[in-house]
Amino acid sequence: MSTVSASTKIDVLVVGGGSAALCAAIAARRHGATVRLVEHAPLSLRGGNTRHARNFRLMHDTAHCYVPDSYGEDAFMNDLHRVTRGATDATLARVLIRGSATIAPWLQANGVALQDPGCGVMPYSQRTAFFLGGGKTMINALYATAARIGIEICYDSEVVALPTSDGQGGNVVIDRGGITELVSPKALVLCCGGHQSDRAWLRDSFGDAADGLVVRGTPYATGRVLRMLLDAGARPVGDPSQGHIVAVDARGPPVDGGIVTRITAIPSGIVVDRNAQRFHDEGEDARKTHYARWGERIAQCPGQIAYLIMDAHGRARALPTALPPIEADSIAALAVKLGLDPAALEATTRGFNAAIAGGELIQRRTAQLAPAKSHGAVALAVPPFAAYPMRPGLTFTHFGVAVDPQMRVIKSDGSRFENIFAAGMIMAANVLGRGYLAGLGVTLSAVFGRLAGEEAARHAAR
Repeated sequence: MSTVSASTKIDVLVVGGGSAALCAAIAARRHGATVRLVEHAPLSLRGGNTRHARNFRLMHDTAHCYVPDSYGEDAFMNDLHRVTRGATDATLARVLIRGSATIAPWLQANGVALQDPGCGVMPYSQRTAFFLGGGKTMINALYATAARIGIEICYDSEVVALPTSDGQGGNVVIDRGGITELVSPKALVLCCGGHQSDRAWLRDSFGDAADGLVVRGTPYATGRVLRMLLDAGARPVGDPSQGHIVAVDARGPPVDGGIVTRITAIPSGIVVDRNAQRFHDEGEDARKTHYARWGERIAQCPGQIAYLIMDAHGRARALPTALPPIEADSIAALAVKLGLDPAALEATTRGFNAAIAGGELIQRRTAQLAPAKSHGAVALAVPPFAAYPMRPGLTFTHFGVAVDPQMRVIKSDGSRFENIFAAGMIMAANVLGRGYLAGLGVTLSAVFGRLAGEEAARHAAR
């Protein structure tokens, strides 16, 4: 039986436990507010999707110890326009980009260590800085800072009701292990992600294809608070049927597999569906980020599954993976291990090999084959043959609530919830209506989280 405790008054209540929530809580506390952070996950799974992050994108006019060369505001904006194809709020995008210029030293001042790009461990990048130790280390550092400066942190705590009236948020109802508590914050910052971990909602958004999606991040991004905000009249932004979807190893966990399950060797082989038929040009895009384009393609395949097939030479060109590929000495034997029709896979491979034209490896292409392989077409001829089963891995959906430049949640009638702020993936669709840029998730969370926390503290001080 639930017990309802007396209402607790506080300046700022932050809902969520990832980088947006932590940056909001720390920023609000450093601006003098009393702050409580409520994380739905247990301590062992705290941190949201940031646990799987490794870098963040930032604007900088000069080199720093954590990022070389320069990456200006216009270059950042052009990249954002390119991937979103214009589905971005220009005002908020500028707020994000300019805020990114100071987020690295702010994170460092709050305990986060960054990696020297000259150490040779991580990829050289003028656009993104890498965390020393990865996203989980970054999260642990921010939690340590939050505790040290007096932020109250509650795990296993879920917001179950979010009453609003007169353009304000009122008492927030929190369930913690069957104990229900009423909290009366002067300001509320919501940083609890989208709806990608709610299978029923995903099915509404993606149809039957939702059953074949793998959720790469936290299972606690259920969208429950997002739904409450929408029911309270918040203006939706984005498209719930679109998301950042990448090719991942189908043998990985159904949730929380993170970055290590990505399959990045697609240009080194051919990709077939469960009928052993090729369906797209594997050489169309050989950039490091090509896997992000293949997620949506696999989502359109029968059963939302596809298979990367390589020979020994292709595998030698591939980067290491968390799980080893499935191997066999012949294409037919490999098909049997994958549950594919051996004759069909042999015919597809034979047809592909016969269609390869001459030229240097990188320019080598097929001729009179549909679909073509336009670059890097090399015969699959040298055993052992190897395969990765692949599924579409959903990181987040391009859907959330509208906010203004102060991170206040906007209502459908254009007015604002004066004391409700949002940051992170629950509002990311304002600037990322489609597509993705490497490292942008943490940048969105940290920059907008910090801003939301500062604005919430100012509101609470009035």
